[in-house]
Amino acid sequence: MTQLVAQSVINQFFDGTHSDPFSVLGMHETDNGIEIRALLPDACRVSVINKENQDTVCELNSLDDRGFFAGVVPNTRDFFAYQLQVYWGKESQILEDPYRYHPMINDLDEWLLAEGSFLRPYEVLGAHFIECDGVSGVNFRLWAPNAKRVSVVGDFNYWDGRRHPMRLHPASGVWELFLPKVALGQLYKFELIDCHGNLRLKADPYAFSSQLRPDTASQISALPDIVPMTEARRKANQWDQPISIYEVHLGSWRRNLENNFWLDYDQIGDELIPYVKEMGFTHIEFLPLSEFPFDGSWGYQPLGLYSPTSRFGTPEGFKRLVERAHEAGINVILDWVPGHFPSDTHGLVAFDGTALYEHADPREGFHQDWNTLIYNYGRNEVKNFLSSNALYWIERFGVDGIRVDAVASMIYRDYSRAEGEWIPNQYGGRENLEAIEFLKHTNWKIHSEVQGAVSIAEESTSFAGVTHPTENGGLGFNFKWNMGWMNDTLSYMEKDPVYRQYHHNQMTFGMVYQYSENFVLPLSHDEVVHGKCSLIGKMPGDAWQKFANLRAYYGYMWGYPGKKLLFMGNEFAQGREWNYRESLDWFLLDESIGGRWHIGMQQLVKDLNKIYRENAPLFELDSDPQGFDWLVVDDAQNSVFAFERRSSKGERIIVISNFTPVPRHDYRMGVNVAGQYHEILNTDSSFYEGSNLGNCGAVESEAIPSHGRDHSISVSIPPLATLYLKYQG
Repeated sequence: MTQLVAQSVINQFFDGTHSDPFSVLGMHETDNGIEIRALLPDACRVSVINKENQDTVCELNSLDDRGFFAGVVPNTRDFFAYQLQVYWGKESQILEDPYRYHPMINDLDEWLLAEGSFLRPYEVLGAHFIECDGVSGVNFRLWAPNAKRVSVVGDFNYWDGRRHPMRLHPASGVWELFLPKVALGQLYKFELIDCHGNLRLKADPYAFSSQLRPDTASQISALPDIVPMTEARRKANQWDQPISIYEVHLGSWRRNLENNFWLDYDQIGDELIPYVKEMGFTHIEFLPLSEFPFDGSWGYQPLGLYSPTSRFGTPEGFKRLVERAHEAGINVILDWVPGHFPSDTHGLVAFDGTALYEHADPREGFHQDWNTLIYNYGRNEVKNFLSSNALYWIERFGVDGIRVDAVASMIYRDYSRAEGEWIPNQYGGRENLEAIEFLKHTNWKIHSEVQGAVSIAEESTSFAGVTHPTENGGLGFNFKWNMGWMNDTLSYMEKDPVYRQYHHNQMTFGMVYQYSENFVLPLSHDEVVHGKCSLIGKMPGDAWQKFANLRAYYGYMWGYPGKKLLFMGNEFAQGREWNYRESLDWFLLDESIGGRWHIGMQQLVKDLNKIYRENAPLFELDSDPQGFDWLVVDDAQNSVFAFERRSSKGERIIVISNFTPVPRHDYRMGVNVAGQYHEILNTDSSFYEGSNLGNCGAVESEAIPSHGRDHSISVSIPPLATLYLKYQG
């Protein structure tokens, strides 16, 4: 019989350089009949078994002692289903031949992937459990269009790149291989020979589970089932509802007291969910949970975008945590980072030898602030990879929205770059048009596929239209962090009260642009790290004044238009900066250690959330000028501010703040409507460890003109305090 496989071809397989295995391996029609060829390194004998009747039909010839076999099936001209009985010394096993299966990706999928319009490419790419010709296994697919050869390696093949080279689909640049009998939980990677002939070992960009650092392999995991959006969750996300967000870093909210190690998703759920419920927050926002290599990045340098981090357990564990939050009536927001990625060799960098995911030019592709790489948003497959990831977390884990990190760094080409260090867009401008289009596309995808899910932008500039609909030229976000308000008000609060009168406008300027976007007021993790002190540490004065200042500030914030966000630990005024390596200082809530200062602050935040949720004037018209009116805006000398919040039904609450340590007795201010006003919150209450100065529960308006209004009230405003007065008619 003529040997149809040349020795040079066989050598390519054992050298790991053959790029088209299906043209050689498996079953082939030849002039001599049906020939079967198998690559089985280190095997000594191979027989072919007819799957239908389990008869041994022939034994393959050894064409190379290293383990290459071939043989013609006698008296057979038609393809048939077969198995291989492989002998390793005296032992044998029955194997399915992965090279007998036909291509499984269809033309439409390839076209959608290349066009960048695939809604859910994670359903096609990566590792998926399927059944083919009655055989169960895992189908592996990888986009690496410029690679010369790709193999899947893992626990199932001794991590030997010679054993399972993949098939390339040139139209899409996708490599594919179905491996029978591969099991849940097994580890794998892709071994590539890149376009320069270099060997690269890469984790799966679409892996649903990953190893715990410092190990870097992907783990075979089932695609989670879709979690349907409910009407209650949908309503809780709307702009006219109360949204009070508790921002959480899972690795340091609370740790195991015995060894300072992380709790897992279930253990965290046992404690976190009841606590957030008791505190009255409506939403939890998790710092990024996509798999990431460096703890100190807090998740903001992710590599496994489709893998919930294994630091806290399995993807199923995270899904249970989200489900428990929903059962408690709490929505979940996930920080999401499509702006950049680290350059770890097992990740996306120079994936197939080319700048596949990133820009090749460092003026576009290198982030100087973080030593990371910037995605090429103009490449269809990259845009698809990222935008579908947002949908993946929302649909497959039931998160109710995403908060997109560092939007400003994405939409400006000159972000944090000096002249000459960036490349203008095609029109000569500084805007990254591809990134802007990507953000619009992502928001369109989220909102069209999961109605009620929200996207929130952390955007630190005055870029216009962040929360405007895409059809009106906006980016299509639901909310934007109000970084200007946060910076201005914290700067004001850090000053000694004697100097605040000269910076009065820092507390009022935000109203100039308040209705240009839908805002979230954030006091986030970024304000309590890198030497910035804790929030209580920023406040001036002695201990009494520090706590009074912070209580007054929280009262002002919860009364001011905009949804609320508070980073964990700030609700009980943790004294030291946040440290991602350690648990929060919960011991401060022990009266014998922290007195009642921290207990009082925690109680205030709990009461603020309760009052906020129960009173429509404080949230319903956040984005409507009809919901707000300054009553006292110009009393800089006394550092007093007063404004009225209104609901669509005409309900009214007056918010009054005094940011000096001097009590203001008989302070007269005009009101819009005559009647009685009940004091429903006083941050100086003894319940919160204040001095308990107040208004005996209520004040009555008088027909005395003040501040341009016909009626007014006379109030006692406690030192360093905020009052809420609710109109009773």
